[in-house]
Amino acid sequence: MSQTAQQEAAVGLAQEAKSLDVLDQLTKPEIQQSLTVLVENLPKLAEMVTMLTKAYDFAYGVATDKVLINDFAQGIGEFVKPVQEKAKGIAAAAIEAGDRAQADTSTIGLFGMLKMLKDPEVQRTLRFAQAFLNVLGEQKK
Repeated sequence: MSQTAQQEAAVGLAQEAKSLDVLDQLTKPEIQQSLTVLVENLPKLAEMVTMLTKAYDFAYGVATDKVLINDFAQGIGEFVKPVQEKAKGIAAAAIEAGDRAQADTSTIGLFGMLKMLKDPEVQRTLRFAQAFLNVLGEQKK
């Protein structure tokens, strides 16, 4: 027997063993019951596959739509830009305040602190600090 004939015979035996294995599986009652349930639910499964296909097509269309992506990116940019500018302004003010504090070597005494307490910005900051600490205290309870 040639080598090709032997290979074909081996493949034939393997396929026959697989088909016998499948037939053995199909004779089991639990497999037959599962197949019955599957066949009964085929209309629902077909409907689900159709809906999933439509959802996939929609998502794919949205993900590959360059115009929509550009519009979305511009919308986010318009939202982020004011926040970014405000953060830059706060950072610049903090840097300038740090520079001024290092340059000023004067001592702040008790009367200087009392005078500072009348400043509206100091009052606003103290009210915020008090409210913040009250919220933290309430959250701990």
